[in-house]
Amino acid sequence: MKVFGHPWIDTEQFYVIQNRQDIVKTPSNSMLKIEKFHIELMRYCYQNSLRYMVNVESIKEAIFANLLGAKYIKASKHLAKELMPIAQNYLFDSQILGVISTDEEIEELAKANVDGVWFR
Repeated sequence: MKVFGHPWIDTEQFYVIQNRQDIVKTPSNSMLKIEKFHIELMRYCYQNSLRYMVNVESIKEAIFANLLGAKYIKASKHLAKELMPIAQNYLFDSQILGVISTDEEIEELAKANVDGVWFR
C-alpha cells in the first residue's frame, strides 16, 4: 500500500496543474496533479507521456482516467473502495488512492485492497 501525505513517510512531490502552461513551469519528469477531472489536459498528458494523478468523482471518470494513462486515480474513501474491484477486474494500470484524514482509516482501505491512501 502506498501512503501519501503522512508526516512519517517521505513521498515524491506533486505539481498541481490546471492547464498546459502550468506544465512548462514544472521540472522534467515531475508527477503532475490534476485537481479536477479535465479530459483535454489528461489527453495532453497521455499523448506526451507525462506522469500524472487525477481526482475523480465517479466510476466513469476513473475508467477514462485509466484509459488516458493516469498513474494515480484519487477518489473519496467510499468511491475508492467501489473502484478497487473494477480496477482489479479490468486490470487497470492506474493505482487507486483513497482520501483519508486519520491513521485509523489506513486499515479500512487496506482491507478493501485499495492501492494507497492520500491524507487530506
